[in-house]
Amino acid sequence: MSDEYDAFITEETIEGDDEGPLSGTTVAVKDNISTAGVRTTCGSEMLADYVPPYSATAVERLTDAGATVVGKTNMDEFGMGTTTETSAFGPTRNPADPERVPGGSSGGSAAAVAAGEADVALGSDTGGSVRCPAAFCGVVGIKPTYGLVSRYGLVAYANSLEQIGPIAGTVEEAAEALDVIAGPDPNDGTTRDPAEAVGADAGVPEGGYAAAADGDVDGLTVGVPTELFEGADERVVETVEAAIGDLEARGAETTEISLPSVEHAVQAYYVIATSEASSNLARFDGVRYGHRAEGDGNWNESFAETREAFGAEVKRRILLGTYALSAGYHDKYYAKAQDAREWVRQDFEDAFADVDVIASPTMPVLPFELGESLDDPLRMYLADANTTPVNLANLPAISVPAGEADGLPVGLQIVGPKFDEATVIRAASAVEDR
Repeated sequence: MSDEYDAFITEETIEGDDEGPLSGTTVAVKDNISTAGVRTTCGSEMLADYVPPYSATAVERLTDAGATVVGKTNMDEFGMGTTTETSAFGPTRNPADPERVPGGSSGGSAAAVAAGEADVALGSDTGGSVRCPAAFCGVVGIKPTYGLVSRYGLVAYANSLEQIGPIAGTVEEAAEALDVIAGPDPNDGTTRDPAEAVGADAGVPEGGYAAAADGDVDGLTVGVPTELFEGADERVVETVEAAIGDLEARGAETTEISLPSVEHAVQAYYVIATSEASSNLARFDGVRYGHRAEGDGNWNESFAETREAFGAEVKRRILLGTYALSAGYHDKYYAKAQDAREWVRQDFEDAFADVDVIASPTMPVLPFELGESLDDPLRMYLADANTTPVNLANLPAISVPAGEADGLPVGLQIVGPKFDEATVIRAASAVEDR
């Protein structure tokens, strides 16, 4: 298999069962999702030689369904980034334009699908890390409702925010993968049965999520939040507005809505995510697994030298999170971020009392040129403005290609109420069919 875009860290085959709904389908797996016997690096020198003894539930469900894993994909180190340039194994290039980034942190997964190196890929989405690369690479990415897909086997970055989600070339293919990986898992106490969570009528449709990709949006009400268009690149706005106009032409109704809390979502997200990261990444201490520095017997010095294996972006986020949780600053930053999170959740809940789905640009910008954002992390953080609110509110969302601007892909994000993946998929399939 050619890997001209550096989409993979490890190319190794895990055969699926002979029969199943995904028989003959090839799957690429983000390298922070455990695969038994195949190294899982998280894009970091810290885990460069780590080989997990078990597979993630999502991986097991895919291979049980007949899919064949073809490799582990490149990613921003520990999922921390928006460009797949913070990987210790070098950047991934965007198949749409090899001089540009594929998005992140699941950039390798999206690039593998866009380049035809895999039919489907798994990514993880903490603040947009499935949807961002899907938008930048011109493919489809689904961020499920928190609790729909098991996180067992996902190396933790920020537990309360992240979800495993599928990336594919079409909405139906992504939905078919979601049908396989979704559902309760005794190994993950946060998973829910949609029928029990929101009622059988709003749960998984008959025939599964793939059956919802029928393009029928007649009578669907689409909310268009002004805040998620403000400040976006004009070329992106024009392309997304054209796609929304096509939804109207197919019978959907649009209405302008306001989500005032989202203006604070990026700030709240980065306080919460980095706080959880500082706690989660404390386990990489050179004692239990992963990289271990050879010290002179002084444990504190060995511990410090071991953690030098982290890259600059990971160190930055650990320091930010540790600071936000420290004595004297917890209430000033972390507690306020949680208040903002609740405000975001309530804003979405109020909006869904009047609309069926919410549509916006997935990313407010076109794909960055390689190296463009590395010296300006704040610019990279602000690029997540449209995706982070969804994770704060634990909602389902999808990025579907809306068209191109100056020859570069533009994604349309469609967000739905909790566990209503079916309506999100239906709306996205109408955009795809236009």
